[in-house]
Amino acid sequence: MSIDQIIIILIIFIALANFILGYLRYDLVAICALMLAIVLGVVSPDKAFEGFGHPATITVATVLILSRALSNSGAVSYLTKLLEPLTKTKVKHIASYSIVSAALSSFMNNIGALSLMLPAAVQSALNSKRSPSIILMPLSFASILGGLITLIGTPPNIIIANYRQTISGEPFKMFDFSPVGFAVALSGVFFLIIIGWRLIPKARRPAEIAEALYQIEAYVTEVHINGKGQIIGKTISELEDTASEEEISIIGLVRAERRMFSDFRNQPLMMDDILIIEGSPDSISRYSSIEGFDLIGTDKTKPVELNTETEKTFEAVITPQSIINNQNSRMVGFTGRFGVNLLAISRQGKPIRERLRQVRFKPGDVLLLQGPFERSSSLITSLGLLPLAQRKITSSTSDKSMITIFTFAISIVIASFGILPLPIAFASAAICVVLFGIVPLHELYESIDWPIIVLLAAMIPLGTALESTGATALLVSNIAVLGKSTGPIFMLVIILIITMTLSDVMNNAATAVVTAPIAYGIANELGVNSDPFLMAVAVGASCAFLTPIGHQNNTLILGPGGYHFGDYWRLGLPLEIIVTIVSIPTILIFWPL
Repeated sequence: MSIDQIIIILIIFIALANFILGYLRYDLVAICALMLAIVLGVVSPDKAFEGFGHPATITVATVLILSRALSNSGAVSYLTKLLEPLTKTKVKHIASYSIVSAALSSFMNNIGALSLMLPAAVQSALNSKRSPSIILMPLSFASILGGLITLIGTPPNIIIANYRQTISGEPFKMFDFSPVGFAVALSGVFFLIIIGWRLIPKARRPAEIAEALYQIEAYVTEVHINGKGQIIGKTISELEDTASEEEISIIGLVRAERRMFSDFRNQPLMMDDILIIEGSPDSISRYSSIEGFDLIGTDKTKPVELNTETEKTFEAVITPQSIINNQNSRMVGFTGRFGVNLLAISRQGKPIRERLRQVRFKPGDVLLLQGPFERSSSLITSLGLLPLAQRKITSSTSDKSMITIFTFAISIVIASFGILPLPIAFASAAICVVLFGIVPLHELYESIDWPIIVLLAAMIPLGTALESTGATALLVSNIAVLGKSTGPIFMLVIILIITMTLSDVMNNAATAVVTAPIAYGIANELGVNSDPFLMAVAVGASCAFLTPIGHQNNTLILGPGGYHFGDYWRLGLPLEIIVTIVSIPTILIFWPL
């Protein structure tokens, strides 16, 4: 074993360990690993940033832009509206949303597909007096399964297709994944509809849990300014230091029966004003004593009104890419920067209502916010959140829908028939949706999941170095010893299971980049066709069902579904077994050894 081989294997191993442990975000881990490889001489400086221009990276970026176009066009919102009559029974409800989610994911990024379906699914569950938990996990898993059907459904398929072009000069085409992907998706979605949802723990199923997700009534109250204290003439801003010390949030002001929840903090307080404050009952009592407020008795059957014509309460999910991850509300500055109030946090189905200013946000948390509704869009976009409210369908969406669908369809046809390479066809389509105003310029760069792009761009040179140093051949020669005694079919199963297991605990794109060269090398060592092994990697890298961290879709449903970490394997383990049982013979039929 040479020095270069030892170095690159150690770098890859350290990167994989960090991906699994999750102390640093995966894009930072990947770029640090790349820089270390350059410094230690296993990646040439002139090759360091080739990953940013790699066809796989460009294709992923353009698919994300086109997914945003589909979202903005209103086509999906219109489609979800048509599902309302199909929600009368649980099975029909789960079936309709799961099938549509899988279908959408086959032609757009599966994360984007779930993001579009999630608000409608939550609302439909509440309208049907059902807990969102029985809908959201099947919805997420169906979107992941749907991504297997075409080249563009999920990043691992794009990575594998381009890797095949590197080694053979011919990439997998748009629908080469369809026979295997459709068989796996069909069997998986059927399982989710008939049996899977019943495996979700019963504690997560009652509708009452969803309806009382936050239960903030006991934590929001009104206090009367009676003149006993020394606060007449002071502004709300001047009171906030003391309020903060007592873990109290001042969220509104009532003056002459007019309720104000924004732009009131510089108003001098007057006699008979009423403040709307939030905190634990003990904190409210202490703070009222300090400032000399009169507590106004609150009728629990008629909680404090937090909605006006212009100001509403709304919910949003913290995504894995959100810039507020690991920050608290003081760092974010909800009130100062955006003029909205943080009322509560739901984490894995449990409401957090006390010490809100100190709680550090995590991916999957659901935030209950209150403020001017027109500011919600800018807040959600700038902080990288996912709204849990359906967008309104307007008459102007039909033209945009037709343009978007036509542009997308033309680009798929052009790429499928080889008229233009896939990255060029999709980049052209992305330019069209920008020129037509479907994706405004200010949204163009926001629509791209930059951590995934950086991850791919950094991991591709590392994968190349793994091969160029001979490290891949070294690993393969040792693994192939097992294959020669057990046969190629057994090794195909092992590759699928190992890839699937890695993808359950680390990013699926990184999994595909690392395992593809090894799978190809094993096939060559055994003297068989490499295509079945690459297909197994594509399926395994995409099918992460055991944890909420293996796939971004699983993280997005964690808070809205009220799931616990251990809930995923109950449904995910039998689903992964089904994927293995169905995919191996299907791969061997359509891609024989």
